Amino acid sequence: MIQSLLIANRGEIACRIIRTARRLGIRTVAVYSDADAGALHVREADEAVHIGPPPARESYLVGDKIIAAAKATGAEAIHPGYGFLSENADFAEKVIAAGLIWVGPQPHSIRAMGLKDAAKKLMDEAGVPTTPGYLGDDQSPDRLQKEADAIGYPVLIKAVAGGGGKGMRKVNAASDFADMLLSCKREAASSFGDDRVLIEKYIERPRHIEVQVFGDTHGNVVHLFERDCSLQRRHQKVIEEAPAPGMDEATRAAVCAAAVKAAKAVDYVGAGTIEFIADGSAGLRADRIWFMEMNTRLQVEHPVTEMITGQDLVEWQLRVASGEPLPKRQDELSITGWAIEARLYAEDPANEFLPSIGRLDHLYFDAMEERHSGATSHARVDSGVAQGDRISPFYDPMIAKLVAWDRDRAWARQLLMKMLNASYVAPLRTNKGFLYECVAHQDFALGRLDTGLVPRELDRLLPAPSPSQAAIDGAAAFYRAYAPYEGADDYAFRNQNAGFRLNAEPDPEIAFWLNGSRVAGDWTGGMPDYSAILSIRSLGEEGAIVTERGQTYLLQTRYPQSADAREAGDGAMISPMPGRIIAVDARQGDRVAKGQKLVTLEAMKMEHSLAAPFDGIVTELNASEGAQVVEGTLLVKIEKAE
Repeated sequence: MIQSLLIANRGEIACRIIRTARRLGIRTVAVYSDADAGALHVREADEAVHIGPPPARESYLVGDKIIAAAKATGAEAIHPGYGFLSENADFAEKVIAAGLIWVGPQPHSIRAMGLKDAAKKLMDEAGVPTTPGYLGDDQSPDRLQKEADAIGYPVLIKAVAGGGGKGMRKVNAASDFADMLLSCKREAASSFGDDRVLIEKYIERPRHIEVQVFGDTHGNVVHLFERDCSLQRRHQKVIEEAPAPGMDEATRAAVCAAAVKAAKAVDYVGAGTIEFIADGSAGLRADRIWFMEMNTRLQVEHPVTEMITGQDLVEWQLRVASGEPLPKRQDELSITGWAIEARLYAEDPANEFLPSIGRLDHLYFDAMEERHSGATSHARVDSGVAQGDRISPFYDPMIAKLVAWDRDRAWARQLLMKMLNASYVAPLRTNKGFLYECVAHQDFALGRLDTGLVPRELDRLLPAPSPSQAAIDGAAAFYRAYAPYEGADDYAFRNQNAGFRLNAEPDPEIAFWLNGSRVAGDWTGGMPDYSAILSIRSLGEEGAIVTERGQTYLLQTRYPQSADAREAGDGAMISPMPGRIIAVDARQGDRVAKGQKLVTLEAMKMEHSLAAPFDGIVTELNASEGAQVVEGTLLVKIEKAE
């Protein structure tokens, strides 16, 4: 067994790997950038090495620095986690050439599956069904347009080297193809250094089904069943679960057998995921499920597979990398219960899901267990941050993964909803309420899933901007009961703007500030009973935290010291985060229409477009292509046209 391990990653996955390594008695080495000097993964590792400035291209993506850190600390092996260098065959080769153990597949397997066009050709040859599309070398816009026209719209443009939803565009009509192609190629070049694309038929009611596979150096390959990752927003997964709803045993056997065949075709070693797209319009059928791509690494959603199989996939990775055979044969693996995972991000659903940057002043997760009808449910939280840490503008803004396991899907779903309510994050905006609404949605409850569910229902899935009056009243009761106060002056302060008078009956209202606006709660009704949709916690003299339908609201007794820079005056388009301007589509003096794209900003490894909020004239333009901007910068000012 490996005795010392360097983890070439950060955040939640680094902490996850450290947890298993510690249980196995393996010494761990973390790496960190300037932005992560005090990060949780650095604090939890046995040793940590600084590798550079905050931008990933100068730290976490510099393979030579990581190998040097492993050598300097005496680490035997390098685990890449996911993202960053995890699917970089050149880096894997350098690790092996340096005499270190690479905890991952062989470089030739990564290369075979790393390019989507080559992978699909390989799968065709291996007899694995693939979706109709164009995988040719001719990348001219005219040829790509002709192929898309021949396939028939809608089509999907996908970066050949893509992943994680980046470099992907759905095109509904031929007239949109040229613009979408340009945008896709630009994002692909920026994210992957390769702007080549392939064209696929877009399936109207698709489901995203993936199979966890594992191989060892002794020629064994097994599957650990399937996951359903159909709830997606902009091709990025939101909710994942295992097993897949509606999957019968015959279809499961066929799909999992195809996944094993795909892994064997590239002599696969280690953890990998074979992703399929399924036409779910008539239920899951083996003849309507096609190979999409392979991820040659551990997946973000691997916990749901661990929960239903009782296996630690990171332990499997470390044992296989140490030369051991797979811990289990195929006939020793089975499914027990159901697991659902929600990805909690620091992002603002009400503002195009833009990342929310800053300090996690209040952070709490309740990893509860409940007993019912002889079964024990289990809640799991995988996180890379703790209260007081900061969400940085340089990396993915994930806060945690909340995973619920129970005896069946209905019970697991209920537990996940309770977990979302029992947890809170403030003052940063998060997608927690959005996640709750996704899990609470009737179609999700009934297992009627497809990748278009979130886009179709987005307006219904966005959380309310403020809690109900009943919740505010409950917060007032909590505040009155738990806030410390010494006398009339403090009590008067706590009843600011509520008509407090000495020698008079206490005013029934307590004033709070919520997102810069004053709200008042009546405490006389007492504290409400806890329920499946509401929880309240006192912050003492600072106010209260209310969680309603998963959404966290911070009710403060003092007016916030700083206003959100995004709440600028009408027509002022503000940079929502630090980033680089990659396109400017307007000039000062231009007349623009509502919804017209004006500036495109690259930040957090994604493109974010700023569009005109109404018809008007560009009166100020402070954006130039290639410029770096900080959060709160005024980029464009528009005045309404007369």
